[in-house]
Amino acid sequence: MADVGIVKSESFVFATKPDRLKLDSGQFFGPITVAYETYGRLSRAKDNVVLLLHALSGDHHAAGRYTPADRKPGWWDSFVGPGKGLDTDKYFVICSNFLGGCMGTTGPSSINPQTNQPYALTFPSITISDMVRVQKALIDHLGISHLRAVIGGSLGGMQALEWTLLYPEIARSAIVIASTSCLSAQAIAFDAVGRNAIMSDPAWNKGNYYGTKGPSRGLAIARMVGHITYLSSASMRRKFGRALRDRTDQAQIFDDEFEVESYLSHQGQSFVERFDANSYLYITKAADYYNISERFGSLSNAFRKTLAKFLVLSFTSDWLFPPFQSQEIVKALMSNDKQVTYCNIQTDYGHDAFLLETETLARLVRGFLDHV
Repeated sequence: MADVGIVKSESFVFATKPDRLKLDSGQFFGPITVAYETYGRLSRAKDNVVLLLHALSGDHHAAGRYTPADRKPGWWDSFVGPGKGLDTDKYFVICSNFLGGCMGTTGPSSINPQTNQPYALTFPSITISDMVRVQKALIDHLGISHLRAVIGGSLGGMQALEWTLLYPEIARSAIVIASTSCLSAQAIAFDAVGRNAIMSDPAWNKGNYYGTKGPSRGLAIARMVGHITYLSSASMRRKFGRALRDRTDQAQIFDDEFEVESYLSHQGQSFVERFDANSYLYITKAADYYNISERFGSLSNAFRKTLAKFLVLSFTSDWLFPPFQSQEIVKALMSNDKQVTYCNIQTDYGHDAFLLETETLARLVRGFLDHV
């Protein structure tokens, strides 16, 4: 199968005075820049649009390369392209960096036009619903009135659910992968550890670190902790076991001796090079507060007015967003006689399976979209 090839990042600006965006906090905010990419061709009837929603550490660069020399393609290149799970020969795929991010869409690292300084912690608190409202502004800008599907894994799946609640007349289907209607106490706890690692770094400086090295150690630790939750015991055992690295005469006892230690250190360092610590704080807090049942009284009440057809997928070894959370969503949809297909995929990849089990996902997603 071919790749989407060379792509380019685009952007648009909205919510300028006096039409600022009203956030769930009650604050009016703007202007907002939205970074996005598109793959495939928009049909004449504009009826082949799939909105791809990324997870916490993702961005709008989902597929392809910016130049032939790029070392790595977009984060879901194995799934987005001609003949792939999201077949760009059929569908016009849009992926945008969400509000609060650090890859082109307005977030804490963006310049506040009123001060000409980064927002830092003056950036307003945001919610998953706020992120979806910004995505709605994007599709309005592109002249699109209906979405064939909204699709996302993890935090992206939470956004997909939110699309069906905020804009039931627009999202014709939702593909929710390894996600949940609200985080468990355990997931919130891991987010809290990550945030504390960042805020305990002396270089965080209460969020005012721009122009300096910043809380790189704290952010790296946050990523290391988070990355552990994306894996499973079986996958870690298969990949690392208790393997030791070759030690040198100069090695110290607390150097990274085990292969798993080295791997996590690498993950932490590479994350620091591309992500903003304050964005991590805001995004994880938005995820922690997301709770559909609390807003509507119950999941069943929440989905009463949804019109979308659903594909809900979970993974047997995912202990961060375990299968029972997907099953709760399915039961709530069924209680309202909604069209829903569910599959719990056997894998030992853990939560990261939504990025790795692309062949299985492709079969399920292609079949589902063909009947929307």
